Amino acid sequence: MSRWAPTHGASPSVQRLADRIINAQQDEIHSMQVWLRDRLQPVPAASPNGMKMVMNGVEHEMLMPGMLTEPQMKQLDAAHGPEFDRLFLTYMIQHHRGAVSMVKDLFDSYGAGQDELVFKFASDVNVDQTTEIARMEKLLVSLTLGVDTQ
Repeated sequence: MSRWAPTHGASPSVQRLADRIINAQQDEIHSMQVWLRDRLQPVPAASPNGMKMVMNGVEHEMLMPGMLTEPQMKQLDAAHGPEFDRLFLTYMIQHHRGAVSMVKDLFDSYGAGQDELVFKFASDVNVDQTTEIARMEKLLVSLTLGVDTQ
């Protein structure tokens, strides 16, 4: 989603946000891949389409919380300018809320999150995503109402 900002006429503020999101998510993906490799676990390919799971010998594509549906992605891809900004912020808030809910689910699971790196990573994701949600909500209000929320 963030990589579309330059080609879809995103405003400078949304473009800056998209650039920050790209950097943060690349770091997060790298950290998770290293964690898995260090434990000799399979490292799934980073996929914007969700996660592949094999159940009863059949591969299923599963959307993690906050992931956009195919119609949402098509709607965002078709948008340009202010409409792109509005949809990008709306959908990125949805996406970040999904990450926050996964952290909550992890910490609500007995015995989970005990590994020091997992605990730190999940805690950082929670703080970073919650902070960005607030920032995006303010930007969305600003764009929608045409007021400065700074």
